[in-house]
Amino acid sequence: MFSRRMLGYVMSEHHDSAVVVASLRMAATTRGREVDGVIFHTDRGSEYTAATTAAACRALGIVESMGRVGCALDNAAAEAFNSTLKVEFVHRHHFATRVEARIKISTWIADFYNTTRRDSTNDGLAPITYEHHMARARTASTVQLRAEVA
Repeated sequence: MFSRRMLGYVMSEHHDSAVVVASLRMAATTRGREVDGVIFHTDRGSEYTAATTAAACRALGIVESMGRVGCALDNAAAEAFNSTLKVEFVHRHHFATRVEARIKISTWIADFYNTTRRDSTNDGLAPITYEHHMARARTASTVQLRAEVA
């Protein structure tokens, strides 16, 4: 949620906990395995309530959070991303095979959505640019605080 960066994504013919676990592992890898205490918020789908998903979260130190039954607004950020993906990319292309779709969608996420597409919640910056901007701001703030204390 912090930067709206898509960290873990997997596409499969099956919508199950294996897809969720693979996405969680990709997200953890993207963050350099520094995900202890990260909150993973989902709806109450069976793929998210599965024991394998809970085990993966425990192993990674990720805290599970689930929306209320029948309240789509609890998962608004995920729904917004899915809408953006479909409207801005998927519905504008024809994919000859599932493999082609996976490659092109993954490329769109990695090479456009995360790096170039500006987001209003990030002061008009792309997710990765916003993360770098905020990291520099935190470092400058820490340096300033240390100077004031000294």
